[in-house]
Amino acid sequence: MTVRELDAAGITDPGLRVAYSRSRHLNARYGRTYFLATRLLPPERRPAVHALYGFARRADDIVDDLGDTATTAERSAALRALEERLDAALAGAPVSEPVVRALAHTADAYAIDPSLFRDFLVSMRADLEVTDYATYEDLRAYMHGSAAVIGLQMLPVLGTVVPREEAAPHAAALGVAFQLTNFVRDVGEDLDRGRVYLPADLLAAHGAHRDLLLWSRRTGRRDRRIVSALAAAAALTRDVYREAAPGLAMLDPVARPCIGAAFVLYGEILDAVRRDGWSSVHRRSAVSRRRRAAVAAAGVARVTAARVGAAMRKGAA
Repeated sequence: MTVRELDAAGITDPGLRVAYSRSRHLNARYGRTYFLATRLLPPERRPAVHALYGFARRADDIVDDLGDTATTAERSAALRALEERLDAALAGAPVSEPVVRALAHTADAYAIDPSLFRDFLVSMRADLEVTDYATYEDLRAYMHGSAAVIGLQMLPVLGTVVPREEAAPHAAALGVAFQLTNFVRDVGEDLDRGRVYLPADLLAAHGAHRDLLLWSRRTGRRDRRIVSALAAAAALTRDVYREAAPGLAMLDPVARPCIGAAFVLYGEILDAVRRDGWSSVHRRSAVSRRRRAAVAAAGVARVTAARVGAAMRKGAA
């Protein structure tokens, strides 16, 4: 499958093929839902998505790898070095790090605004220093770089049937919705990293707070205030999905099954958290393999229909 994707994308340089293959490996290993959705794209567009994911994963690993004993200062230096290599690659200089090389090639091929990558790294750096957010507005500022720009990076790869600037707010909202979903699902894991992403004002509205979350994580005991806060966070996230939804019809028809599948599966993570009793302080909820397979199968059917439609339009022309 990797060879087919690279050939379809016209990527012939041996070093670049290795770089893209490394990014694909990261997407397949860690992206699960994201990787499944990517497979619904035309093969020639998949390497670019792998490159975007691979770079984001590399930065995230620098910041968040719990198995790494690096100090905050060492992580900051590693992140700064990654940014320097990216800047060099975007300027056309040769770099050896595979995910950076693949990203720079993708950015050039699809004319992706370099500021989107720099904004992403600003938010990654914030994760080394900021451990919580007072308000939802504060969190949204962080998510501009950590999530909204991911949607904006993807948009040139996916293609649109409307001017890109019309689709951009919806793409940004979808990135935010996906990340908010992760925040609702990963409360316990984030606590282990010393962070609380659920805004303090949202927690306080339900009588919850950071110390209560830590107590619940430590003791394994539940608390109705946490349950109420998580339900409210999920409702807020559903609102952001609704902001994003009109953008699906603005995408190139052959890209819609991919993003539609991701839209459905990420939204169902919230359903899984609810079915598990809003216990994400203690466990990580997941959509079943059977359900992921069913959504993927439906996506394949839509891919086939989109390709047939495109061929018919081309023939009529």
